Parts: sequence; structure tokens; C-alpha cells
Amino acid sequence: MMRYIRYLFLAVIGICLIVVALANRAPVTLRVMPDELASVFQLSGSVTLPLFLVIFLGIVVGLLIGFVWEWMREFKYRNDLSKKGKELHRLERENKVLKAKSGEGTDDVLALIE
Repeated sequence: MMRYIRYLFLAVIGICLIVVALANRAPVTLRVMPDELASVFQLSGSVTLPLFLVIFLGIVVGLLIGFVWEWMREFKYRNDLSKKGKELHRLERENKVLKAKSGEGTDDVLALIE
């Protein structure tokens, strides 16, 4: 059931994106700098794209920036988790060694006979 709800949700989003793309087909010119500033620096970088492409690229770039930002923010938590995992593994090995030395896992009856 959840699979069908997910497919329905993705279909609705796809239809909305197609409608936005069809409604915003007019070409727009994107410039690197304003005209006055471009004449000072002798740069005139510009590109003409459909408006829907500019909108979608803005969304994608925003998502990528957000993902990278969140990945960098969570680095310390992942690092702490890795350290704690290594410490847990070390303590488990130490626990096994100590149990083997104390004979905790052996049978009490056999220990009395010896």
C-alpha cells in the first residue's frame, strides 16, 4: 500500500513539475554581473535559458548546498560514533579475555574435580 502512495506522490510531483515547465518556457538571459560592473571589469558572461530550467537548476543547486552543509555539520557526530564503536569493540575483546582468564564459562562441577 505504501508503495502505491509513494508512486502517487511522485506522479503528482512530476505532473506539477511538467506544468511549471510548460508555463515557464520563455527564454531568460542570466548575466554574471550587472552591465555597469561588467563594463568596468571587461566581463560580459551571459547565457540564455528557459525560465523553467533556471528554476529547476536553482532547486537542484539549493538541495546540493543543503546536503553538503548537513554532511559537514554531522561530521563530528559520525566521528564520535566511529570512536565509540572502536572503543566498544576493544572492550568486548577485553571482556572475552577476562572471562577466559577467570574461567566463568567453565562448568563448576568440572572445576571442583580438578
